[in-house]
Parts: sequence; C-alpha cells; structure tokens
Amino acid sequence: MTTNSLLKDSLKEAREKLATLSAEERIEWGFNQFGSKFVITTSFGIQSAVLLNMLHLLGERKAIKVVWVDTGYLPPETYTYAEQLTNKFQLNLEVVQSQISPARMEALHGQLWKTGSIKDLEKYHLIRKVEPLEKALNDLSVQCWASGVRGSQTSHRNSMTLLDPIRERLSLRPILEWSKKDIYYYMQKHNLPQHPLFEKGYSTVGDAHSSAPDSTNATGRNTRFGGLKEECGIHLPQNDQNGK
Repeated sequence: MTTNSLLKDSLKEAREKLATLSAEERIEWGFNQFGSKFVITTSFGIQSAVLLNMLHLLGERKAIKVVWVDTGYLPPETYTYAEQLTNKFQLNLEVVQSQISPARMEALHGQLWKTGSIKDLEKYHLIRKVEPLEKALNDLSVQCWASGVRGSQTSHRNSMTLLDPIRERLSLRPILEWSKKDIYYYMQKHNLPQHPLFEKGYSTVGDAHSSAPDSTNATGRNTRFGGLKEECGIHLPQNDQNGK
C-alpha cells in the first residue's frame, strides 16, 4: 500500500486542505481521516505541552494514543514533566522503549554518544529511538502520526510540508509554521506548565547526555548531540540519518 492510497484525497489536495486549517483542526483532520490508525508522538520536551493541550481540548478525541519514546537516558526533569502532563491531560499514553536495555547496550557497544563519531551517534539513535518507534507504529498499525516539529528548528525541517510520506506512512505536522513566539504565547494563554529545564536556559531538550542550555556558542538544535547533528533520525525518511 502506498502512502497516497492511505488518503481519501491526493497528497496535494490534502496539503492544500491542511493549509487552510488551524493547528487544532489539523489534529482533528488526522483523526477523522485515520481513526485508531492515527497517533500523536511526544518527547515531553520544551514545547510538548502545546500539542498535548490541543489534543486535550478535542474532548472526545482523547482516545487518540500518544506515543512516547523513552530512551532510558532522559533527564530526571523530563520524567517528572511527563508524569505531570500525562496526569493533567489524562493522556492515552503508549511508552515505547528499545528492546535492549541501556546497560546491555553500553556493555556491547560502549557509550556511543561519547566517541565524537557521527556513525556511533547514528547507531545510538537507531537503537534507542528509531527502531523502537517504528516497532510501535507497526504494532499499532499506524497509518499517520502527528508530531510537534517546526520548520524553523533545523534545515531538514525547513524543507518539510504539513503532510509528508515517511517510512511507508504519513507524518502530519500541525504546528510546522509556528515560531518560538507562537509557542510561548500559546503556553501563556492556556497557562501551560513549562518544562523544568526551560528556566535553566534550555530551548530544546532530549537525552541528558546530549542536551545543553543555549549559550553564546550554540542555540536551539545546535546544542544537541554535541553539535554533530541536528536530527536523531525519527523525522528522516527511510531511516536516512545523514541529516546534520
């Protein structure tokens, strides 16, 4: 089955339709199109409360599953924030983890994020993020998944559209064109709790060992992965992890 065949309209028509909708309406569109085969992914990162609040406001749509890839290396603050948002929004949460534990991975491969090698970092991302997510999406028979990526975050994301084929399913980006100010004002308007690391200068956060607060030398996604890469591979097509 091709990704085009998953849609009621053509991909071009779907993108044109989505462009006329609000972010909240785009999520509802995803549910109306795909039903139980539509999920939302979250990292419980700096801006994650925005998409999760939109889901919550859909009311009866709360049955939509929220998929979280827990690498086992997230900061303590992210785990407490995840608990806070899960309870606040009564999320239908699916926690996804690698089939290999952190301890076993380190015993077999070492601490892959420490070597300064892009190849090792890509292996780490494949083991802890990409493969677990793909297994979960396959197990749940997902045809379309929505995420909170924004075009201004990386050069790769700047080339995205609101709806793109990715690894034999569709990826919906409800807030793709939103700015940092849009995120901030939305969170203020809805009185949403900030990630605890936001107050410590983090504008993006992933794994504890590969995240850092903004500085004069690096801001945004350039603070991630020791500056070697901007993408972990989850949002790249066909497991192409060569994106910076």
